[in-house]
Amino acid sequence: MRLFVFGVGFSSKAFIEEVRDQFDWIGGTTRSEEKANHLREAGVEPFLFDGTSKGEGVADALKTATHVLVSIAPNEDGDPVLTWHGEDIAAGTPSWIGYLSTVGVYGNHDGAWVDEDTACKPVSKRSVQRVAAEDTWLSYAADTGLPVQIFRLSGIYGPGRNTFENFRKGKARRLVKPGQVFNRIHVADIASALKLAMTNPSTRVFNVTDDEPAPPQDVVTHAAELLGVAPPPEIPFESADLTPMARSFYGENKRVSNKRIKDELGFKFRYPNYRIALQDLLATL
Repeated sequence: MRLFVFGVGFSSKAFIEEVRDQFDWIGGTTRSEEKANHLREAGVEPFLFDGTSKGEGVADALKTATHVLVSIAPNEDGDPVLTWHGEDIAAGTPSWIGYLSTVGVYGNHDGAWVDEDTACKPVSKRSVQRVAAEDTWLSYAADTGLPVQIFRLSGIYGPGRNTFENFRKGKARRLVKPGQVFNRIHVADIASALKLAMTNPSTRVFNVTDDEPAPPQDVVTHAAELLGVAPPPEIPFESADLTPMARSFYGENKRVSNKRIKDELGFKFRYPNYRIALQDLLATL
């Protein structure tokens, strides 16, 4: 089996490590020569691809790829992978295509529960582009007959990217917006979910998110308790100094259900909530 990954980043690296023993060869794209060297050292054959033209050698690699994972964001021109290498993927007829998307496609539901059948009403520009990309991939699946699984991920965290890191860097804040909740997902659960889904190829959308949408300030408070330090003071959302992108996240308030991936694939989350995950991450500090 041969795996090709478009966009080797935080989540896709975890997936590669999770399934490495199952593949005879793994290749992946990056945007810089420096990162290409890191991939090579990690046992991944690197290919440069910046989304503005075909990546050198990518078409040939896709001819023999049995599995393809796409972890590259769309832009104003659409999905760069489909734009430049859609025909190449189809020519290789892989048995599985995975596409990493975001729960941001649902938009704002004022804290109500949403699932994969809920109509998408994206708010931010990036989420609008994601919905368009998802639709294009689903059309691609219908046109080619290839199975495309779309994974809508919530806020991703894990080793090196978590609330403890914010404390270490002096950037931990407790922003409070009444009624606001977010779902989260540990990167290890993303990797495990993809691994399981890969054995059940189909054209399907799955939410990959934890069991417990929670106010963001609760996570910070719990992390402080585990560290044995005082939590940072509460900051009202209205007066918080936030980038436009950070502020836009708070404009999307919803509770995301993970029932489908549990019921249809039998997936069991290792980290069903942030408390279990933080306790485990604490041991790695």
